[in-house]
Amino acid sequence: MTFLHLSFYATFTLSGLGLAFHRTHLISVLLCLENMMLALYLTLTAWTTQNQTTSTTLMPILMLAFSACEAGIGLAILVASTRTHGSDHLHNLNALQC
Repeated sequence: MTFLHLSFYATFTLSGLGLAFHRTHLISVLLCLENMMLALYLTLTAWTTQNQTTSTTLMPILMLAFSACEAGIGLAILVASTRTHGSDHLHNLNALQC
């Protein structure tokens, strides 16, 4: 395993741990998700560069498009929850109380 692969795996794992343990604010959850998507994007880019195949060159761009959509939806949820509940604390958001 090269240092590049190890850094991608460590970035993804640390983002997952941050998502699991630091769930107090919605913005911190969104930042952890974005970091995970960035690690996946860089891993896919490195993988297609190493394999040098033309059939998988579109995969990083699709991943980037999906992560942009995820970021937009996440920020819309953040704004909506801040307007309705007054803060972005996750303990205020309960699907059963809607």
